Amino acid sequence: MCGVCGEVTFDGSPADLQAVERMSKVLAPRGPDGSGTWVDGRVALGHRRLAIVDLSEAGAQPMVDDELGLAVVLNGMVYNYRDLREELRGHGYRFTSTSDTEVVLVAYHRWGTAFVDHLVGMFAVVVVERGTGRVVLARDRLGIKPLYLSRTPGRLRFASSLPALLEAGDVDSTLDPVALHHYLSWRAVGPAPRTLVRGAEKLPPATVRVVEPDGTQRDHRYWAPRHERRPEHAGWSGEDWADAVQDALRTAVRRRTVADVPVGVLLSGGLDSSLVVALLAEAGQTGLASFSIGFEAPGRDGDEFRWSDAVARHVGTEHHRVVASVDDVVAALPHTVAAMSEPMVSHDTVAFDLLAQEVSRHVRVVQSGQGADEVFAGYHWHAPLLDVPRADLARAYAARYLERDHADMARLLHPAWHLDEDPSRAVVAEHLARPGAQTSLDAVLRLDTEVMLVDDPVMRLDSMAMASGLEARVPFLDQDLVELAAACPPELLAAQGGKGVLKTVARRLLPPHLVDRPKGYFPVPAVTHLEGPVLDLVRDVLTSPTARERGLVRPEYVAPLLARPGEERGPTGVDRLWPLAVLEMWLQAHGVR
Repeated sequence: MCGVCGEVTFDGSPADLQAVERMSKVLAPRGPDGSGTWVDGRVALGHRRLAIVDLSEAGAQPMVDDELGLAVVLNGMVYNYRDLREELRGHGYRFTSTSDTEVVLVAYHRWGTAFVDHLVGMFAVVVVERGTGRVVLARDRLGIKPLYLSRTPGRLRFASSLPALLEAGDVDSTLDPVALHHYLSWRAVGPAPRTLVRGAEKLPPATVRVVEPDGTQRDHRYWAPRHERRPEHAGWSGEDWADAVQDALRTAVRRRTVADVPVGVLLSGGLDSSLVVALLAEAGQTGLASFSIGFEAPGRDGDEFRWSDAVARHVGTEHHRVVASVDDVVAALPHTVAAMSEPMVSHDTVAFDLLAQEVSRHVRVVQSGQGADEVFAGYHWHAPLLDVPRADLARAYAARYLERDHADMARLLHPAWHLDEDPSRAVVAEHLARPGAQTSLDAVLRLDTEVMLVDDPVMRLDSMAMASGLEARVPFLDQDLVELAAACPPELLAAQGGKGVLKTVARRLLPPHLVDRPKGYFPVPAVTHLEGPVLDLVRDVLTSPTARERGLVRPEYVAPLLARPGEERGPTGVDRLWPLAVLEMWLQAHGVR
């Protein structure tokens, strides 16, 4: 788990190593254990290392193999690297390290761009063919690891975060009005390849991009599970599906224990993280460190410790509580916002940031329950959409999830930022209408897994964990598990109030009272209710001279919200003020004008 960056030129000029070093400096928190650069004329690579496997210098990056004529940087973890190494040895290859990075390099030499088909894990990887000058970029199937790119005449730059790319300079940082519309209406989701700024994009998940020496490029999407029923599952009962999901989840959790350092777990006490803990215990893991966070909130529910404590006692983990005050939240918010790859509005982002800061003092790797809701139909809008006719699906989805309609966007934004059409609902409608989804809920789960999941929960976890040099692994996004869930009848997924199949599995491993309880989230009262010093911070940033000069939102829209905070919320419960404040804080933190 690391940070990667680099530059490739197409006009004969040498790569700008100083620009790469500026990007690398921003990425330093992602890799506190070492750094490296490599330059070969028109190509420069940078790397920040978090040592998880092969802690020796043999595992350092950028990794260059003169015999094979390749150089590589990798962010992420390939869980099946040991099996791949043995397979490649059978083909006559030799290895000088025990790292997954070298396996990826050799796999590329053996299989070319099809190397990604052999990788099980989360990764953003850049391979340089030294002989041809070709550069290959690839991102994992679910987009767990990010890769941002900036293309200008004669040059391509890439980095593990958008702020790092901006720090390199020469990026058109004016706001993209379509991406702005997505951010404000789609709860901060920004479908790839767009980012909030015009001059940067992100490589879509499950994509290999080949960039030739003259700058021409081609993309190949190498994975896309079909949300349809399969003949081999005909006649399966609900228990059969639970058996299959339990086996696949057991494998997913086991895969994510691969490391040369201890692996802990984030334990909120909810169904998903509790299942991960139970399966680790079932596999015989002892001395497991678990971590949960709560907030001081007089008169309000500020934690779920009663649940996480009960799971920890049942399984026998070494449990750690992190308790944060309102002052802790206020103090953390500038760090939280600055660490965001892109602005994020989920209330629990600051909770992840504070938790990661504490967890990283104990372990370098954790497993997390992120992704289960999107894959296994756990959100409140999933079950109601089960029987909605396909012709009405886009409208019904938008009503339950999108924060603003097009008319509200016109009331909010200065006229200079108005768009004639509604691009956010257009993306939703197009995605839901694509072939490969058998029912309405299949189409919704595909949208949530391929788009919303990538740019909300997954980005949130990666940004906050890596800001403290912590690797977070997500077993619910194991490729085999996701493919299995996509084939599962949606009525089984949505049963029992959502995540029906997972709840059946969980009852086999956990006491029923820990399974059959109301769904909870990280409660962050100071943000959820926007009061006290957090509200003061929001008011200050939205009325600051910089915000007024930017002229993005209408003052007459914001003033009533500030006068009556908490009175206006979107369909998912987010205060109307919060996305505006986070956006402005992020733009100011990174000098975007």
